[in-house]
Amino acid sequence: MAEILYTYQDQVYVNLTNKCDCNCKFCIRTHHDTVGDAQTLWHKADPTLEEVKAAIDAYDFTGKSELVYCGYGEPTCALDVLTASAKYAKETYGLKIRVNTNGLGNLYHQRDIVPELAEVADVVSISLNAPTKESYMEITRPQFENAFEGMLAFAQECGKQIPKVKMTVVDVLTPEEIEASRKLAESVGVELRVRKYV
Repeated sequence: MAEILYTYQDQVYVNLTNKCDCNCKFCIRTHHDTVGDAQTLWHKADPTLEEVKAAIDAYDFTGKSELVYCGYGEPTCALDVLTASAKYAKETYGLKIRVNTNGLGNLYHQRDIVPELAEVADVVSISLNAPTKESYMEITRPQFENAFEGMLAFAQECGKQIPKVKMTVVDVLTPEEIEASRKLAESVGVELRVRKYV
């Protein structure tokens, strides 16, 4: 059975779903079956809310203050389990909640999900991946034609409702692309973080 909670670089992650509405060229799941201390992150079936709560209860959070929703899928594809389990983790264990997302949740659900995320998320980290629509579509290979615009609109809305919002790119981009990404993030009112390629 796949791990629901796993640890990577001293942070605790929730592997909520294997569903994803992108097929990113660089996605780690195309190269490895696992990350951190997990044996496997491939679910036979996505975990239920009860299973996620049980995994949270079984974990020793001593010295940990944050729970990060990020696994081998897009966590907002399992939105109901995400919000309910995050609320449980906050109320029961006092954990801060970070959601790492591709920012396409509104397109996937065909409605504005930001208010629901805002009820539980302290931090939202959105994968920008590239500073132009053309390069974004080529790298990310999303299901939606208007994914780039949808992701930017989602980021802007998150910035209005959630305490800390950042967009991320990986350090394989050129300095010029990183600077263009920074300006793009700032144009929708959020900061940019440059991540190391894993």
